[in-house]
Amino acid sequence: MLVLNRFIVPGDTQDSFTERAHAALAALAERPGYLSGRLTRALDDPAYWTLVTEWESVGAYRRALGGFDVKVYATPLLSESLDEPSAFETLASAEPGAAVVVVASDRATEPWR
Repeated sequence: MLVLNRFIVPGDTQDSFTERAHAALAALAERPGYLSGRLTRALDDPAYWTLVTEWESVGAYRRALGGFDVKVYATPLLSESLDEPSAFETLASAEPGAAVVVVASDRATEPWR
């Protein structure tokens, strides 16, 4: 599962933003089910940033959000991200030089489930 939080960060606040983002990333990285994460900035416009994390499952990510350090360091930062969908399930992937691997969705077919 991929979580992509996007931010617009004014130039005069980027130093404090990166400090807080590093702390958030460190807190998330300590949680069970965390696979990887990175803080990225747009090449075309340095005000646009993303915090990208990968998780074993939706459940692992949701449980991670309940961790004390995550609540202290990550939740306040994540609340500043753009109001848009941020959690994505992987439906196909490919390793370098390998074939595409397709997996079924974990989403329920009925929206009320």
